[in-house]
Amino acid sequence: MVDYASHQTPGTVVIDTGNTFLYLVLNDGQAMRYGIGVGREGFTWSGEQTVARKTEWPDWRPPAEMISRQPYLPRFMAGGPGNPLGARAMYLGDTEYRIHGTNKPDTIGKRVSSGCIRLTNEDVVDLYDRVKIGAKVIVLPAQAAPILAEK
Repeated sequence: MVDYASHQTPGTVVIDTGNTFLYLVLNDGQAMRYGIGVGREGFTWSGEQTVARKTEWPDWRPPAEMISRQPYLPRFMAGGPGNPLGARAMYLGDTEYRIHGTNKPDTIGKRVSSGCIRLTNEDVVDLYDRVKIGAKVIVLPAQAAPILAEK
């Protein structure tokens, strides 16, 4: 829990890509802050989405674009501890992007993904239990000055 000045509605998720933090806005100028892994060079994005659905121990089907870049990837991987999506996934709008766990916690704080936002499994379980379907998700541009800031 951190002090966080925001005009966003409680329950909003703000992703500070440049500083590799995710904030869940709470009441009274507070937020939950989580360390995250973000998109590597060429795979960052910004904008607004909503949490369209949530899944525990999600299956993984790499998108066609990812398979074309990495043809050795499996076409399907059942959910579980070895799955790269980790313990939970929150799907963003109708995009291929998710907020999800990871089986590689050493990637938190780094720019390594194909655009998804990853948290440790422990953190993603905590966030998953707090975030509602339909919640607004704001992904800030990596180079932009944050529109919201920790106090």
